[in-house]
Amino acid sequence: MSIVIRRLDSRAPEFETEFSALLDWSNRENPEIVTEARRIISAVREEGDDALVRFTREFDNRDIRIAGDLPISHESMAEAWARLTISERDTMRVAADRIRTYHERQLPVDTDFTDEFGNRLGSRTTPIARAGAYVPSGQASYPSTVLMTLIPAKIAGVPETIVAVPTPNDEISDHILAALHLVEPTFAFGIGGAQAIAAMAFGTDTVPAVDKIVGPGGDWVAAAKKLVFGPVGIESIAGPSEILVIADGSVDPSWTAWDLMSQAEHDASAQAILVSPSSRYLDDVAAQIEIQLQSTPRADIIQKSLAQRGAFIRTTSIDEAISISNRVAPEHLQLAIEDARDHTTNIKHAGAIFVGQFSAETFGDYVAGPSHVLPTFGTARYASVLSVHDFMKRTSIIDITESGADALGRVASRLAEVEGLHAHAEAARVRLLNYDDNR
Repeated sequence: MSIVIRRLDSRAPEFETEFSALLDWSNRENPEIVTEARRIISAVREEGDDALVRFTREFDNRDIRIAGDLPISHESMAEAWARLTISERDTMRVAADRIRTYHERQLPVDTDFTDEFGNRLGSRTTPIARAGAYVPSGQASYPSTVLMTLIPAKIAGVPETIVAVPTPNDEISDHILAALHLVEPTFAFGIGGAQAIAAMAFGTDTVPAVDKIVGPGGDWVAAAKKLVFGPVGIESIAGPSEILVIADGSVDPSWTAWDLMSQAEHDASAQAILVSPSSRYLDDVAAQIEIQLQSTPRADIIQKSLAQRGAFIRTTSIDEAISISNRVAPEHLQLAIEDARDHTTNIKHAGAIFVGQFSAETFGDYVAGPSHVLPTFGTARYASVLSVHDFMKRTSIIDITESGADALGRVASRLAEVEGLHAHAEAARVRLLNYDDNR
């Protein structure tokens, strides 16, 4: 089984053109999907449950008639949990415990101090009122995403959590239901795609509107999240999965092959990039992929992903490889190099960094602790991994004393006059201690 994957060389005169084409966002965002997602969102916003039921029947092939068929009962979650083997339940608990422990360490501390004028200043962090999580399901099911999205929300103190998970052909895996049982969302619904994002963003008679939508998804979900942003918050554009591996040849090429394939197998839109100064190592990894595809159930998806969005890039050095990675700003960055920890300070843009040969990206997907919901499409240049902070908002607290108003009022009023805002200036001046004397 021969793989097709583009090869780039940083020394080649055409490198910049080819590299730009690899990262061209216009090639990543299908305008037809955006147009159709906008139509779906408008319909759900205007028609509510009627549109939601219609699209769920059409896109998920579900035999439903009314919106009352959309909720997933807590009873079905408990029954699925009971059907799991003891080993499966223990596995899920271990993952949940590690995710919980990691995120508990992220809880922010409120600030409170008094300045030289006796003014009391600070900030307070409070949870959002209602969070919505999208959990992909279809070509594969992702109970891990239930844990990775809902546990941080719970730790943040969000009072109500909503989950949307597609149930194509009226089917949902016991593992997703069991994960839901473990984290106990307020409501869960068997809906997917752009229609699920629209329902959570604007609300219907059945699905409550949320304050923020989090979670990964394919092209449709990523497009929909971008379109609804504003009336509702989103954590990032968590679209098709990405991995970039920087390798110096010190790691077994079969390990690196599995790492690349582990992301390529998500779907045909996933991106797997290998960057190395060793052309021989690139060849060795390619050969291993061909061998390993023979025993991989999702070989067709992997081949399509590698052919459409994959790349092997030869560089002059590891430093240049890191520079290229910073331009990509990948969702997952794996440092398959010696002394990997020493190089982490040079990484400026990545959703998550996996350090050294034993830090397989798979550990981050399931059990390391940090959420696996990460920014894609280069948005790691400014966006971050999902955390408790995504479910919280910080409010400043300003408590000015009489003497503080006198001291700060003079400065504030002058700045307001500079900006031509007379009422602002007067609101400060009337609080001056000698205001009446200077009128």
